Order: sequence, then structure tokens, then C-alpha cells
Amino acid sequence: MDFQPTKDQQALRTGMRDLLAARFDRSALRAAVERPSLDRALWQALGDAGFFALRLPESAGGVGLGLPEAVLVFEEAGRALLTGPLVATHLAAGSVAGAASGESVVTRVDGPLVAWLEEADHVQGDASGARAMRSVDPLTPLHRSRGTRTPEPEAVLLAAAEQLGSAARCTELAVQHAKQREQFGRPIGAFQAVKHLCADMLVRTEVARAAVYAAAVTEDPYEIAGAKLLADQAAVRGARDCLQVHGGMGFTWEADVHLHLKRAWVRAEQWQTADEAAEVLASAL
Repeated sequence: MDFQPTKDQQALRTGMRDLLAARFDRSALRAAVERPSLDRALWQALGDAGFFALRLPESAGGVGLGLPEAVLVFEEAGRALLTGPLVATHLAAGSVAGAASGESVVTRVDGPLVAWLEEADHVQGDASGARAMRSVDPLTPLHRSRGTRTPEPEAVLLAAAEQLGSAARCTELAVQHAKQREQFGRPIGAFQAVKHLCADMLVRTEVARAAVYAAAVTEDPYEIAGAKLLADQAAVRGARDCLQVHGGMGFTWEADVHLHLKRAWVRAEQWQTADEAAEVLASAL
């Protein structure tokens, strides 16, 4: 079996990366950090590009693609640290008016954390009594609710795909810095300790990629739980190792590495936590 993205899937991924590079580049990312509000024009652009309607049938005005294609575009969203309740709006495309086209923003009560509650046009679930809380991620406003968690496997997998994209981007940032930063007259990437950090990041990312892609094909809830578990680890540990490679400058507000770490922390608590994923996997044994 040739378990590789097809030419059409590669073109889809490239197109999404190009769109985000044009509409949500680093300057837009930093502007979002300074003014954490949802960019409605960007949301509409995502809708126009078919991001939310990707898996709707063509007869319903969608693109008519499947879960593997959705995983690829969500991976790109994670790589770019794209903001907003992407998973909830994508899942609501077939049931909430305006969600598929990007005209509506949808969030969902999933466990104790609700993202983008004040910005949402539609809230799925009971958010009564939800209280605003300080989010560790400046790009993800959160409320704390009394809601229970009933994660859909598709939601879990799309969140895992975002984590995968973030892990891959952190690996790229670490390698770039290791090649450029010099110490004692040599690039720091020539030192064994830095090599090991970068190699470990790459291994975790590619293992998570294999798990996420495979789960997108099988749609097996146990494989999806394993994919989320591996992707969470790759994103969180990858961001930490990337900080180590960058040294002191990685901890500064001007660097983007800490944003990947903070987003990874938040995503690891959404849809399915590590403990919940482990319980799902244990139930299959």
C-alpha cells in the first residue's frame, strides 16, 4: 500500500498553507496576540476556501471530501497557530446556518473549558454559569463551565491534527535556529546535545503523524485516542525542546515558540485529555 497523500491532497495542503501565509502571517499572528479578538474577515476567507464545508457533500453545498483531507488542512491550521473555534465550527457546518460559509462562529461546551464563548454566534451545549478565566494562551480566550465531556472521535482527531502541525512547526523552528545560531565559532546544531533535541522532536512528530494519518483513514475511535495522545506529547514536548534549543531568547515575548507551547497546553485539555485517551485505549485491551 502506498500510504502517502495523493497529488490532490498535497495540492489541498499547499493551498491551505499559501492561504494562511497570505492572510495569517507572522505579523497577523503578533497582532492577534496584542489584540485577542476573532478576525471575522479571515473567518469568512476560510469559509470561502471551503475549510468548514470540506466534508459536506456537494449536494449540500460542500466540497465533498473526507476526514483525511480535513486532517491535512487542520494540520496546516495548527502549524500557523490559527485562532478561533475551528473544530467546533467545522463540525457544525451541516447543522448550524452560516457555519459552512464562515458567516457564523460556533463553539461547543466540551468539558470544563469553553473556548471563544463571547465571540461565538452559536453555542452548542449548556454554557449557563460559565465564568471567564485567564487563559495561559493569549490567543485562546477561555471560560470555565460545569459541562461534561462527550468528545466525538472526529473532534478528537482534528484537535490531534492541529497538535501535529504545531509539533512539526516547532521542529522546523528548532532546526532553523540550530543552523543559524553560532557559539564558540560553530553553529549550535553541531553540538551533540542540540542534535539529540532536534532528532527527538523529529521522531515524536513523525510517529504522531503516522498515527494521525492512519486514524483518519480507519476512523477507529481507539486509534484516534492513540493519535491524540501521541500528538499531544509531540506538541508539548516539542515546544519545550524548541525552547531549549533557542536558549534564553526562546522565553522572550518576542519569540513565537512560547505561543506554540501555550496553545499545545490548552489543546491537550480539549476534546480528550491524556488521561481520557489512556482510558479509551485501556478499555480496548
